[in-house]
Amino acid sequence: MKHQIEKERLVAIYTTMHRIRRFEEKAIQFFESNRLRGSVHLYIGEEAIAATVCSRLRKNDYITSTHRGHGHCIAKGGELTRTLAELKGRETGYCKGRGGSMHIADPATGNLGANAIVGAGVPIATGAALSAKLRGTDQLAVSFFGDGASNQGVTHEAMNMASVWKLPVVFVCENNGFGISVPVAQSTSVPDISVRAAGYGMPGVTVDGNDVFAIDEAFAAAEARARRGEGPSLIECKTYRWKGHWIGDPEVYRTREEVEAWKKKCPIARLEQHLLAQGILTPAEASAIAAKVTAEMDAAEKFAEESPEPDPARVMDNVFAESSSAGGR
Repeated sequence: MKHQIEKERLVAIYTTMHRIRRFEEKAIQFFESNRLRGSVHLYIGEEAIAATVCSRLRKNDYITSTHRGHGHCIAKGGELTRTLAELKGRETGYCKGRGGSMHIADPATGNLGANAIVGAGVPIATGAALSAKLRGTDQLAVSFFGDGASNQGVTHEAMNMASVWKLPVVFVCENNGFGISVPVAQSTSVPDISVRAAGYGMPGVTVDGNDVFAIDEAFAAAEARARRGEGPSLIECKTYRWKGHWIGDPEVYRTREEVEAWKKKCPIARLEQHLLAQGILTPAEASAIAAKVTAEMDAAEKFAEESPEPDPARVMDNVFAESSSAGGR
C-alpha cells in the first residue's frame, strides 16, 4: 500500500514547493539584472526534499543548511520578504544583510543557518541534537547536506558521535549528482551513500528525492526513531539540480539532453498530477495556489527593493554576544 500523507499537509508541501521554485526564479532575475550581490546556488529541481521533511518538523526543531540553502530556509517557515532582503544585502534581511545567500539563519524558526563550508552544518546539527538531549526536550535536529559533503571528515566524525550518544538527529543527504562539476561516481566509493550508515550503527535508506511520498515515509521512520531516543538515521535523497552549480556555471560537465530528461521528472509537476488525479485539488485550485505564490514573490521583491541598506556605522553589531548577568557563561 502506498504511503499516505494527510490532504492538508500534501497541499502545504505543494505550496511550499511552489514558493521555493518562484523564489529561486526571482533570484535568477535579480542576478541577471545585476540587482543581487555575490553568486547564488539554486535549489530548482530539489524542492520536494526540504518541503516534505520540514512539513513534519515542529517550529522548535532544528535544521542546518548548505550553500544551496534558500529552499531549506523557506520550507522551515522563513518569510519570502526577509529571505529575499537578505540576498539583497538589506537591513531587513534575516541577518541584517550581513549573511547573504549562503549564510541565512533564523533561530526563531529553528534554522541554525546555511553554510558556505561544505559539510560544516553536519556537526552543528549534531551539537543541536546533543543540546536537546541534555536539556531533556523532545526536539529533533535535521542536517541537510550534499553528496560532496558526504566525503568530508567532519561529516563522518559527527555521524559517529551522534550514533555513540544516540542523539535525536536525522542526516538528510541531498545527492544531486555533482560536487560542483564532478559526477558523484567519480568522487564517491559507493553507489548509494546511505550504505555508509552501517559503519555508524544507524539505519540508512536511499529514496527518490523527487517523490514526496518516498521522502515522507523514510523521514517519518527516522523522526520516530530519533524522538524515541534511539538515535540518528541517514536518508539519501537522489535528485538533480536543474541549474549549474551557480548562476553563470558553463555546465560543460553534463549534456543538455541529461538536464532536459531530469526536467521531465519535475517534483512539483509530479505531485500536482497526484493531487489532481485524487481530487485533492481542482485545476482551478492548483492555478490559484500558483497565482498566490507569484503575488507573494512580487510583494517580496517590492519589500526587498525598498528596504534600507545597512548603516556602515553599525557594522560591528551582532558580532559579539552580550555578557549575561552570570558573567557571560
